[in-house]
Amino acid sequence: MKARKKQLGKYPREAGRLGLMTVLIVLATVGILGRLAYLQLVCGEYYGKVDIGQAEEMRSLQSPRGTIYDRNGKVLAVSTVSLSLYADPQMLNRAPGALAAMLAPYLEVSAPELQEKLSRKNRFVWLERMLDKKQSDAVQDLITREKLEGLQFIEESKRYYPNGDLLAQVLGFVGIDDKGLDGLEMLLDDQIKGSSREQAILTSRHGMPILDSTLAPLFGDKERSVYLTIDASIQFFAERALDRAMQQTNSSGGSLIVMDPKTGEILAMANAPTYDPNHFAEGSEEAYRNRAVTNLYEPGSTFKPIIAAAALDAGTITPDTVFEDTGAVHASGHVIQNWDGESYGRVRLVDIIKDSINTGFAELGLRTGGATLTKYAKRFGFGKQTGIELPGEGDGILFNPDDMRDSDVATMSIGQSIAVTPLQMLQAYGALANGGHMMRPHILASIVNPDGSTYKQYAAEEVGQPVRPEVTATLLPMLEKVVAAGGGVKAQVSGYRLAGKTGTAQKLEAVHGGYMDGRYIASFIGFGPVENPAVVCLVVLDDPEGVYYGGQIAAPVFAEVMAEIMRYKAIPPSVTDVDRQAAAAPQVAALPVTKTDGGWEVPDFTGYTLRDVLIWSEATGVGIVPEGSGTVVSQSPTGGTAAPGEVVRVYLQR
Repeated sequence: MKARKKQLGKYPREAGRLGLMTVLIVLATVGILGRLAYLQLVCGEYYGKVDIGQAEEMRSLQSPRGTIYDRNGKVLAVSTVSLSLYADPQMLNRAPGALAAMLAPYLEVSAPELQEKLSRKNRFVWLERMLDKKQSDAVQDLITREKLEGLQFIEESKRYYPNGDLLAQVLGFVGIDDKGLDGLEMLLDDQIKGSSREQAILTSRHGMPILDSTLAPLFGDKERSVYLTIDASIQFFAERALDRAMQQTNSSGGSLIVMDPKTGEILAMANAPTYDPNHFAEGSEEAYRNRAVTNLYEPGSTFKPIIAAAALDAGTITPDTVFEDTGAVHASGHVIQNWDGESYGRVRLVDIIKDSINTGFAELGLRTGGATLTKYAKRFGFGKQTGIELPGEGDGILFNPDDMRDSDVATMSIGQSIAVTPLQMLQAYGALANGGHMMRPHILASIVNPDGSTYKQYAAEEVGQPVRPEVTATLLPMLEKVVAAGGGVKAQVSGYRLAGKTGTAQKLEAVHGGYMDGRYIASFIGFGPVENPAVVCLVVLDDPEGVYYGGQIAAPVFAEVMAEIMRYKAIPPSVTDVDRQAAAAPQVAALPVTKTDGGWEVPDFTGYTLRDVLIWSEATGVGIVPEGSGTVVSQSPTGGTAAPGEVVRVYLQR
């Protein structure tokens, strides 16, 4: 001890410094502890709120939308996780203009727009939502390669349609923030939309959200799934056939619907033009429209069997009633003539249906009366929505029976001066095919909970019996005759008994009223097999160029689809040779039918009726475009060879 004091005594200055440092350390420690105690105990609540505000941010998060399947479990619409790019403009290590120029080639946003976003003063700004994988990978490589700061990705739910434009108008599409904007996506938004919740998101010391840990459990959630009555394979057959018809006829639009008449289940619903819902912004208003449900049109001759059913059920006529066709019916100052300008003499109901005789139906309608016809039209579902689970359905237009003149009755009897939707026409023919029992068309089969239990089941619903079963039993062989030996021969499918009716209607002028010269809607509707109808199918082609008769351009589309369906459903054929059906009432063209190396020799049509020319057309497949009525006075070309699908124009005068 004495030695130590002696040693310190030698260095009095060092001892003083050591003591001073000790005092300072003690004072500093006391000061820090005091400050901490003050902050924690006195100001703790205030700074706690400030800290939370800096470390957390409230953000709305969305779980994936429910999946939509066809009747067999094929995925039609599904949600996937995609990356969205955002920026913190306060953390950028590049000038906004330079960074915008670097990002623009990889994004669908222009460089000026990106520069404006990157120049903002806030801490969060979207640059582009829901990038595809190729885009997000490219941007991630750019960020890594250039060591960019202030750019981050967030996972979001994106709707994906794996079959492209298949069933586009029915499915609709989904916009940003998982909102259904059209079709079933819009109608079922409340049922299948992903759940949304406000969640506190942790942020880094730079204020950047740290989202990986918070998104993982949210995206694991499942939503309800939807099963449709649609059969994706039949839908493909329908869309392929409609696409071919659109190309061959240059129609401005078209629809094709297939339904099970016993249940009302819609098996296919095709529309043209169409679009890809994966890129819905590239579509048009015409492409978005579900024509099969929303469009109104004059049905023309396809409405005639409805009139016949009404007259038979009301007892106005019998199958053996004879009509005397003089070629014209006068009603309230209007003249109703046949499509070919000819008269048919003494005919019965089977004849006026098979040959689509306007005068016969006008006479039938006048005998039955406007009030009775309108009553039955409403029974068949016309003039009101069917109630299918799709948006935008039309009501149709019928006469007020109290205001009907004879001319109105006559024109209604041939499918003019009224308006229907394709879906209404399908529902009515479903009743004819189903023994008079009319089923409501529906497209939803079920909605299923995440655990597999059923949330809602959609059952078949009978909505009326417009006519007695005996009436439909009477009409079926007559409609079969149309396909076997009448205007619908091009609807034949070898080996199967099919029934149906052609339709050709002049288009209405929506603005000024009246009819549009040279503008038509061609259609065919039918069902089969006749002995046990499995499907009813309607084809509508809007405003075709050149040949416009339903029997020539719509009936072959029906035949193509029905042939595919018969094979797909493994329905065995019931006749060995469909030509034997036509032999019961053959139509032999008075014109020579001569095959050549390049097609068919075009004869001189001068002096022949349009009926004769069309019989020749059916035998050769060469299209006929008529102008006028009566007998042929000239034609183009005047001779030579024409291949099936080519067109000959004929000019007729009375």
